[in-house]
Amino acid sequence: MRTLIRLLSLGCASLLLALAPTAGCRLHPKESMESTGTADRPARVTSPDQRVTVEFHLTADGAPRYTVRLDGRTVIEESRLGLVRNDADFTSHLRLVSASRVERVRDSYEILTAKRRHNTYVANRRVYRLETTNGALMDIVFQVSNDGAAFRYVFPQTNASVHRISEEVSSFRFPAGTRAWLQPMAVAGTGFAGTNPSYEEYYQMDIPTGTPSTFGAGWVFPALFCTGNTWILLSETALDRNYCGSRLRSESPGGEYQIGFPDPREVFPGGPVNPESSLPWLTPWRLIVVGSLATIVESTLGIDLATPPSKSVGADINPGKASWSWPLLGDGQTTYDVQKRFIDYAADMRWEYCLIDALWDKQIGYERLKELVDYGRSRNVRILVWYNSAGSWNTSPQTPRNLLLTRESRLAEFQRLKELGVAGLKIDFFGGDGQSMIAYYHDIMEDAAPFGFHLNFHGATLPRGWHRTYPHLMTVEAVRGLEFITFDQRNANRAPAHCTMLPFTRNVFDPMDFTPMVLDRIQRVQRRTTSAFELALAVLFTSGIQHYAEIPSGMAKAPDYVRDFLRTVPDIWDDVRFIDGYPGRFVVLARKGGGRWYVSGINGEPSEKQWLLDLSKLPVRGTGTLITDGPDGNLSFHRETVRLSNDRKLPITVKPNGGFVIQFD
Repeated sequence: MRTLIRLLSLGCASLLLALAPTAGCRLHPKESMESTGTADRPARVTSPDQRVTVEFHLTADGAPRYTVRLDGRTVIEESRLGLVRNDADFTSHLRLVSASRVERVRDSYEILTAKRRHNTYVANRRVYRLETTNGALMDIVFQVSNDGAAFRYVFPQTNASVHRISEEVSSFRFPAGTRAWLQPMAVAGTGFAGTNPSYEEYYQMDIPTGTPSTFGAGWVFPALFCTGNTWILLSETALDRNYCGSRLRSESPGGEYQIGFPDPREVFPGGPVNPESSLPWLTPWRLIVVGSLATIVESTLGIDLATPPSKSVGADINPGKASWSWPLLGDGQTTYDVQKRFIDYAADMRWEYCLIDALWDKQIGYERLKELVDYGRSRNVRILVWYNSAGSWNTSPQTPRNLLLTRESRLAEFQRLKELGVAGLKIDFFGGDGQSMIAYYHDIMEDAAPFGFHLNFHGATLPRGWHRTYPHLMTVEAVRGLEFITFDQRNANRAPAHCTMLPFTRNVFDPMDFTPMVLDRIQRVQRRTTSAFELALAVLFTSGIQHYAEIPSGMAKAPDYVRDFLRTVPDIWDDVRFIDGYPGRFVVLARKGGGRWYVSGINGEPSEKQWLLDLSKLPVRGTGTLITDGPDGNLSFHRETVRLSNDRKLPITVKPNGGFVIQFD
């Protein structure tokens, strides 16, 4: 029943849109031969600006295929489409029943937890209805926008029986010589207390297509590729409870990457791994962003095609910043006195939240948590608390644990927290991408909404547009974040290059709780990034709630102008522009928020760089305030006023593994 209600409240409009164009669209003798989708005359759908084209056809044995071109040049070679269902094979021996006419699709929406607040999506859409020899129907829906293409499958017939998908053969075959930037999927049940996979590995950079994944478990989304001068980003969105989270398979013979399903261990106990559902059935979108690096970084395709929320964005959604003791002080400091100091810290910094992490139930307790909530309210600071999602899928000992597993227990705990005045939850250590585990995420997000809780998932899957579907989902980890830097010098050594990868991959569509910024020192580890590099992450990385790792003693050493910057840097971004960069080497972005433009950059290489920034695409002139690295090493900053030339070019020197921010009023 909850699945049906969910379909009606969130998926119905998308389902009707997917099915409607095929009505009355059977092939007519007067339709052009192009619509038949034969191998020699493929059917086409082109982007509104005519640059991106998707061609579709059936092979001689009835297998569906597609190709993607940009400006006439092939960027995805002929690749496979289709699925294998328990009662029907939709990969070959299919007949084209109908091809809809191309229609224009438009959508405008507001979102507060993404890189651009107001977005408009425009695409051309075409639906191909296919039939098996036994009469089972499947629609393939293509939508092509100026920044790329997307496709999904629809089973339009009605049948209350449970249908299961054993394989999705959707693939992406790249031209010879294509290079890849890919993050390997960790093996289920490995890592700390068996908490993998958590999307927390390093991206392998600039590798040949066809390279097997490190652990043999596949490659995670988003996946970045470059062929010639064209960049391609693959991902998925609109992942509802009726499908599993997907990945690219480990092996990619001939540069052809196929959709893969989760490890059988990636489940909520007793639930399914692979997709299963009654009919009608709508699958997630497969996304292919194509263009320049600017196209990749500025695209919102993964948000545009996410399932819309059941209600509009309201005043109850409050992005912000949070103080947080755990990354530098650990579990032992989740105590009443320490957390009270961090509430004071947040208040002094004018941050909206303080996160109280693991073991608060044992080391503080519910009654004293209420005291902290009341104290925070007196200082205009709202309290977030940590929970363990598990569950038998891992052995992590941190508490509170096991309280969210059943709906009865979950609602009872939510009611208790609501009465205490808690603002939101950070929930950790999820168990992977099986359909039943994906349904667990949806259960939590749906049940938390009436209580007004803001949510943050850690040890979690890529959210795949959920922050649009559930506006109270503020952020998700799904990244090898700052905590790893505090664990081991080897992670600290890789941090500069790793951080330059994320604006091109993980953080393109979805909010990312990297928990950035240590301006001072990390015990037992020598930080390889400069303090200005760390400061720049406050603008480069987007997260609905940005949890800063720096603690009060370190922040107190920073210059007043740095603290003032962190007090006023926007919580909501209105726009983003790519200025310059290259994955794994450096990145410079501009973001607009609060009526101002901010330009932020980091150097991921151990040598000084001199850049000439072209800011002509920004509506800024005159002067700006630059904060960059000073001459004296750790916590050394330099501030100056910079003036743009008439052509709005700005030379800037950036230290090895250094960074900068510029604020234009």
